[in-house]
Amino acid sequence: MGDYEKQSLNKGYYGPSIPPPSRSYHSHGRRGGGCGCCCCLFSFLLKIIVTVVILIAIAAFLFWLIVRPNKLKYHVVDASLSQFNLTTDNVLHYNLNLNMTIRNPNKRIGVYYDRIEARAYYEDVMFKSVTLEPFYQGHKKTNVLYPAFNGSTTVSLGASEVSEFNSDKTSGIYDIDVKLYLRVRFKLGVFKTGTWKPKIACDLKVPLSADGNTSATFETTRCDFDF
Repeated sequence: MGDYEKQSLNKGYYGPSIPPPSRSYHSHGRRGGGCGCCCCLFSFLLKIIVTVVILIAIAAFLFWLIVRPNKLKYHVVDASLSQFNLTTDNVLHYNLNLNMTIRNPNKRIGVYYDRIEARAYYEDVMFKSVTLEPFYQGHKKTNVLYPAFNGSTTVSLGASEVSEFNSDKTSGIYDIDVKLYLRVRFKLGVFKTGTWKPKIACDLKVPLSADGNTSATFETTRCDFDF
């Protein structure tokens, strides 16, 4: 039997060609395989972030398109200063009364003024603070505030500030800053936002009136958001 097999193998073979046996190669690990997974993960996270940003932008645009929010407007329409004297020992005597308006131009947004604190400054030194009554402001409404600052306070003014005071005294017009420190919430339909704490700055030029007479008149002043 063995001799027959050897003879068969020695004879010519005229059948179809026999392909050579395939060789199997075993990979012992390729560098960069982990990097491929990390790249896929990074790409996936990047797509999620871009999608979220686009959705937020679309939602913000739709909100603006529907609500059309407008900035609240603050003005000081009148100011009366009947006393503003500085003694030699830096005691400031003052009597300042303001007429302020707050305008909500929005059609769908209401504003809760939960806290209103008005502070008066001269040369960046606060000399009086008053708290006003809280209120709710409806759509397209204008409310009037009447902060009054009167009394006397010891202020710490340097030589340059005293010189500025004397200059204002000569001109009869004083540069007084009034700032509103607010705590507000916004209402849209049945929804209310959390508390915001904006600051409103009013840079005023107030003429001093003696016995109700003054050589200058106060001009309506727009107040700005103080960031």
